[in-house]
Amino acid sequence: MSERWDVGRTLALSGLFRLLQGAGSACAGPFLTLYLRHLGLSPALVGVAAGAKHLAAALWAAIGFCPKGRGKRRVLVALALLGSAVASLLLSLIPAAGGAAGDGRCNAAALPAPGAASGRVLSTSAVTETKAVSKERVEATADVLTESRKAALTSSAFPESLGQIDTLGEKSRGAGEGDTKTNGSSDGLSGWTPVKAVNWETQNSEMPFSSRPVIHGLEEKASSLGSAAIDPTEESLRASESKERLLFKTTVPALEGAYVSGNLSDHQQDTQDVSFKRRQNIFQTFLMVLGTVVLWELLATFVKQTVNEGLYEYLDFVDATDRYSKLWICSYLGEAAGACSIAAFVDQMSCFLGGRISRLAVHFYGYALLTTLSLFVSVFFPIHVPKKTTNRVNKTAKALTLLWGDGRAILCALTVFLTGAAAAAVHNFLFWQMQDRGSSELYMGLFVAIGLLAEICLHFFKEKLLKALSSSKIVAISLSLLAAQLLCYSFLWTVWSVLLIQLLSAFSSGALWWVVGMSVDDIATPGMERSLCAVLRGLCHSGGASLGSFAGGFVVKHFGLAVLYRACSVCLMLWLFLFLFVQSKLPRQKKINYSRLLADNSSDTSDSDKEDESGW
Repeated sequence: MSERWDVGRTLALSGLFRLLQGAGSACAGPFLTLYLRHLGLSPALVGVAAGAKHLAAALWAAIGFCPKGRGKRRVLVALALLGSAVASLLLSLIPAAGGAAGDGRCNAAALPAPGAASGRVLSTSAVTETKAVSKERVEATADVLTESRKAALTSSAFPESLGQIDTLGEKSRGAGEGDTKTNGSSDGLSGWTPVKAVNWETQNSEMPFSSRPVIHGLEEKASSLGSAAIDPTEESLRASESKERLLFKTTVPALEGAYVSGNLSDHQQDTQDVSFKRRQNIFQTFLMVLGTVVLWELLATFVKQTVNEGLYEYLDFVDATDRYSKLWICSYLGEAAGACSIAAFVDQMSCFLGGRISRLAVHFYGYALLTTLSLFVSVFFPIHVPKKTTNRVNKTAKALTLLWGDGRAILCALTVFLTGAAAAAVHNFLFWQMQDRGSSELYMGLFVAIGLLAEICLHFFKEKLLKALSSSKIVAISLSLLAAQLLCYSFLWTVWSVLLIQLLSAFSSGALWWVVGMSVDDIATPGMERSLCAVLRGLCHSGGASLGSFAGGFVVKHFGLAVLYRACSVCLMLWLFLFLFVQSKLPRQKKINYSRLLADNSSDTSDSDKEDESGW
């Protein structure tokens, strides 16, 4: 095999494949929750979708399998690459709940608030508008009722004026009008009778001024009585009118409920129907997103694990596994380049590509394009399948047994779990906060790139730092800096400050994994190093990210994003104190380096058995 395959060519193809895969994942992965916000999902639903994505990766890391046949591996890798590209395109075609919401620069006001339900906001605005219209109609009715009740007020409060009106009425009857009774029911006041019996059904109809003809007839009769009888009471009538108007307006809330109960209930029914339909649309969108995201993550994780296993097995066969450890730099460079390129490209585009498709869909188009290019590279990728393969589930069980049998390994696994949960809070909702601050996507792409490039730069000082600092000190510094990052994000003042804070991730994330690698070397038995790394990176870190996403979404919905960051910061500091206390109580177990002992034994010139036994 080693004669037919060139190791340099294999590493070059692997580096190119990782470069393309890293660029593709950075095009879509960091901006996924931003796109879910555009679809109208609440923070809780976004947290559930992101948590399901990380949970799928964690489960696949535990029970994932690699096909044994060389042809099967090549075919399945190609199909998985195509499937992940199609899944990303399907995600871009999911309609937004209640219409496209746009993104930050386009119409940020249309986006749902992180802590409020969309249906509730819609219902409140509709009811407010209904109340405003109803109040106008009630005030119009108040004018009519005030005019219609003037007779009652005048007859009870001004008897002298009433007597003058009665006298004038008797004179007019003597002039030839019909006989009527003179005890308050003369012709001069007979026109008031229909007005006293106010019909509330008529007032609640579409013509609230139906009593105006009666009032008009009353005004004509009052003018026929003469100005001498009306003038003395004109000022009193106006005063009583203003008092009654004030009294009526104080009872408007009670009257409003009786008057517009039918119309308001109709509006409430309409808003409830709209709110129910909107919730139904949001739920349907969430289900489509959830299924697509989980399928996408499963396919991408299968490709990553299968290709890495095949490459490592090949390099192990040709005794070149030491060159495998440098390939992660290609992935980081690809992610940095992909995040900055796609962000700068999207910033130059208009809000919508055509129709209702948002410009955020370009992220998924970029992922599909780069994944298709990596498919052509995988065709020339060398694959080696060993004759004896161990079941992955058995290796995972053995790795978990090794972790459970060592106290320091348990502390390391719990630290990785908690840092994964805290990192998920940043990755899921930090871009929301930046968007609310008016950030463009270029800042978001630079945020991703700066963190990756900072880890690459710090890697060149790895040996010096490991000699100067112990593993406990490195863990303490990493957790402290990660807590400081989260605390700074909770008090974010400007967008560009995010880039300065992200520089701390070189130590808070990169240096922490140095300690994890050292712990794996200490507890791993021959052949179990990669299984232990898969359990710590896949099961512990992804499991923590899943739990952090689930909890973070509900915290953001009910308490806000700043509370989430501060809570994560406090939890990390508490775990740091507990970590240092427990580790100080654990017994130190120094690993025996058998290779060094063998070298010392071969150089020893003494032939005595006692010296050999003491050396061992």
